[in-house]
Amino acid sequence: MSRTNLILLALIACIAALPLLGSAYTLRLGTIACMYAIMALSWNVVGGFAGYPSFATAAFFGLGAYTGGVLLARGMPLAAAIPIAGVGCFLLAGLLGAALLRLRGHYFAIASLSLIEVFRELVNNATDLTGGGMGLNIPLAASAGVMADATFFFYLMWGVLLVTAVAVIAVSMSKLGFGLSCIMQNETAANMVGLNTTLYKSIAFGLSACFVGAAGAVYAAWVHYIDPSDVFDILYSVKPIVMALIGGLGSPLGVTIGAFVYLGLEEIVWRNYIQIHSGVLGVLIVLLLLFLPHGLTSLRGWRLWGRAKNV
Repeated sequence: MSRTNLILLALIACIAALPLLGSAYTLRLGTIACMYAIMALSWNVVGGFAGYPSFATAAFFGLGAYTGGVLLARGMPLAAAIPIAGVGCFLLAGLLGAALLRLRGHYFAIASLSLIEVFRELVNNATDLTGGGMGLNIPLAASAGVMADATFFFYLMWGVLLVTAVAVIAVSMSKLGFGLSCIMQNETAANMVGLNTTLYKSIAFGLSACFVGAAGAVYAAWVHYIDPSDVFDILYSVKPIVMALIGGLGSPLGVTIGAFVYLGLEEIVWRNYIQIHSGVLGVLIVLLLLFLPHGLTSLRGWRLWGRAKNV
């Protein structure tokens, strides 16, 4: 295992100590940070390793949230609802990927973006199952207090992050990761030498949806109420791309740090410029990407994690 991957696992291990700070606000930020990192790492499999600009993150986050929410509302334990949501998203994304990933470039980007609206409309029209546009109330589990609940959901999201990181590292070191790298460099040549590019891309697309779907299920249980406009928010598709660009495409460590940097910027701007926070945050991101075109790997001394792509 490379040094950068070990650093990533060490970083995730350090995050587990956040509850020691004893602040509900810190735990909320930590839970969101873990969720953002899951999204960025998941997107990196198809976007960073294979070079396909997917905008489907919000679609599978919302699908996972509603799958988990519906199962929880019908009495299924959380321990079962989360993996079912993840596996369901993986299988559906794999099947859809076999068709969508025949498209390339902006054609694929638009097709993946359309999944958000497709899933949102399906949820809106399945009123008896999902509550439609009125949203879905998820029953509260037995509460042990505000701090205990915040700690529980933090560790739950952290656990999904840890599994995601280990899976992404395993992909980067595997034959699958090497195949995705070949596809990114020259897909036509990869086809000519006998690589089953459709299968590889479909698996990558499935993995990019799997952990996001599991995070969606955790989110639904955490907030206790979801509606289509919340969990199918297009920003959940845009943010992981920005995080990956900030940290450095293709690097698991880079995109994870990019997620934390993005959350820090988002929180600082929200606190100080609440009226125009979206505009200020957008300008900061544009400036960051303008002066650091390869993300934080553009900085001398930070380049070492940029070499971690698919090794």
